Amino acid sequence: MLELRYASCQVFVILILLVNAIPRHNRNDHKNDPRNNGDLALWIDEKQVKMFSGMAMEIYAIVNGNVLPYILDPNFEKYLPVIPAEVGYVNFTWKSGVKKYYYHFDRLQSFDESILEPPVLSIKTKGRVPKRPKEFSIFLPCLGNSSGIAIFGIGLLIETRKGKPLNGTPLRLKLRKECSQRNPDPECHKKCANNGWCNHERICQCTEGYMGPYCRTALCYPQCMNGGNCTSPGICSCPEGFQGRHCEGGICGEKCLNGGKCVQKDTCECSKGYYGLHCEYSKCIIPCLNGGKCKGVNKCKCPNGFRGDHCEIGRVKPHRSICKVSCRHGTCIDSTCVCEPGWYGRLCHHMQM
Repeated sequence: MLELRYASCQVFVILILLVNAIPRHNRNDHKNDPRNNGDLALWIDEKQVKMFSGMAMEIYAIVNGNVLPYILDPNFEKYLPVIPAEVGYVNFTWKSGVKKYYYHFDRLQSFDESILEPPVLSIKTKGRVPKRPKEFSIFLPCLGNSSGIAIFGIGLLIETRKGKPLNGTPLRLKLRKECSQRNPDPECHKKCANNGWCNHERICQCTEGYMGPYCRTALCYPQCMNGGNCTSPGICSCPEGFQGRHCEGGICGEKCLNGGKCVQKDTCECSKGYYGLHCEYSKCIIPCLNGGKCKGVNKCKCPNGFRGDHCEIGRVKPHRSICKVSCRHGTCIDSTCVCEPGWYGRLCHHMQM
């Protein structure tokens, strides 16, 4: 159970990184923008990403001389969209900043050579990373005589001036590319969907975020999770029991208790000191006293003024009554003056006439 929760949480964290932090930096925040800092950065710009996902965002692989953790995750490639047949290249931008870095593309490979030829670089396979931002392309040549989705691999090693590999490199990525042999269709103008158009060869050309012979397949980045369907670019339709932009979040039929959070369908991630399907059980056999909260096996987190495993050590300060010393002709009961016969008022200080 704990392993399942950890794995679910890990996937969720990766998705949050992918969707929210693939960074959409404020263009006016020059100090924190990776383009403007003084160290190595590598990214795909938002215009290029929109071509194969329908969503304008920047995908960063390296920021401030560090390979981002989600790039190194073995599941990362599963969240990337298929590059549509209409897109024959991927543009990257990189810069080294004030330091010197050297690169080597040591792997450019097609795993389906009957569909896709090995990728081709617009730059040399070895060299120095440019100091200022500069774009380069990786071309993806389909053979043109067969259709399908081909897998291709890219390997990139980056080293410092002293020949030391940058942590996280060589990068080893496997991506997917759609290749489609499309024949002219006299009824092309009737069949192109989702604002696709029929070109002069009577073949459907798709708008950004769609692919397929008649542009009927939408693309989502990251991929829809937990059996969700991509219904339009960047929009997932989730099955029962799941929610979120990419169906990454679960819906719990019963509320998670004691500060627990719903992380997958009917699966709660419990806060410290609690367990159970809905975090309904406390690990403290003896309940925490005086407002304490369970934080581990028979260990309580105590409020100020108390201590001990169960917050049993300490003394509650007596509640000081407002009226006890002020009732002139009456008795203070539950902070309220109960007046003697013949007297009235908040402090029993007025005599009845």
